[in-house]
Amino acid sequence: MRATRAPLAAAVGTAALLALSPQTPATAMPLTPDSPATPVSPTSANDAPADYYKDAEGKTGPELKSALHGIIEKSDALSYDQVWDALKATDKDPDNSSNVVLLYTGRSQSADDNGGGADQWNREHVWAKSHGDFGTATGPGTDIHHLRPTDASVNSTRGNKDFDEGGGEVEEAPGNHTDGDSFEPRDAVKGDVARMVLYMAVRYEGEDSFPDLEPNDKVDNGSAPAMGRLSVLKKWNEQDPPDAFEKRRNDVIYDQFQHNRNPFVDHPEWVDAIWS
Repeated sequence: MRATRAPLAAAVGTAALLALSPQTPATAMPLTPDSPATPVSPTSANDAPADYYKDAEGKTGPELKSALHGIIEKSDALSYDQVWDALKATDKDPDNSSNVVLLYTGRSQSADDNGGGADQWNREHVWAKSHGDFGTATGPGTDIHHLRPTDASVNSTRGNKDFDEGGGEVEEAPGNHTDGDSFEPRDAVKGDVARMVLYMAVRYEGEDSFPDLEPNDKVDNGSAPAMGRLSVLKKWNEQDPPDAFEKRRNDVIYDQFQHNRNPFVDHPEWVDAIWS
């Protein structure tokens, strides 16, 4: 039987507590591997255009999921090379614009120190790309709503494991836990992970040669297009609501890159409305 740890602490990451300085928004344009990360102006919570979610209003369950899919599937795709520079903008450290904040460790690291070295940062697929076998081809494999900068060796420790509670603490990333079939992220990003996984389940519905991604209440899903554990992800969504860093990230992706949003960052209550 898996061990369950104490409830999530109320603390949030430094990024959630910092006010971001206003900047002039950049005009969205195709990203090239050498293009610089351009800051955009911070925005308030739920700062989607007024009519962005109009087709989802008043809906619940499968109808809400279908409506949200129709809204967020309208997006611009990046290549896997373009993801490097996109993450330098989406995950920029608000305390140091030359750095990015790594998902699992919380470490602030030079944005240019990316690559395959053990202490460099690389591109983590929060929905493991082997779950549905979509690889790094343009589409789910390059969707920056679920791609995050992570320490390369911690990324390797997570591997393609499902998300659940319990396990031993990851030595290189205190606060994260893992065992043979699952990974538990640190408290400050538990909700972020849940909302990224559930975004993928709404965005990719088996169209355009992409797999139909769905959450389930299992672990050890292997190559099936499934990710668990849904009951735990739902709990994390409630325990760790969207903070300033996550909301800004959603805005940057919408304003600069893919031009679609993660609806669960704007409306975390929709998780329970769909997966009751």
